[in-house]
Formats: sequence, structure tokens, C-alpha cells
Amino acid sequence: MLIIEVKDGESIDRALRRYKRKFRNTQVMQEIRRRREYVKPSVKRRHEMLKAAYREEKQREMDAL
Repeated sequence: MLIIEVKDGESIDRALRRYKRKFRNTQVMQEIRRRREYVKPSVKRRHEMLKAAYREEKQREMDAL
């Protein structure tokens, strides 16, 4: 549970912005989306390898320029 202390003289809008930033940084929503469905380790590994190959290809394109 996130707790935000509202300081003396601080507006509610500013405290709400601090709360939203803290919530985003805890990555709660990313964890919820990740747990929505099970991904087999082999599928996860294949996805990571494809991502790495894509990044490597993009880097080669940038180096060629």
C-alpha cells in the first residue's frame, strides 16, 4: 500500500501527482499485466531472443549510417 504524506501548505493536486509518480515507479500495473496469463519458459526465452536479434539488427543499421 502506498502512503503519501501531505505536507503543510501542499496542494492536493501536487500530492496526487506525487502519488501517481510513486505508483508508476513501483511498477504495479506492469506486474498485473505480466501475471494475467502464464507464459511457458520456452516461449519467454524465444521472445527474448527475437527481441535481442531485433535490437542487434537495428544497432547494425544505425552503425551503417
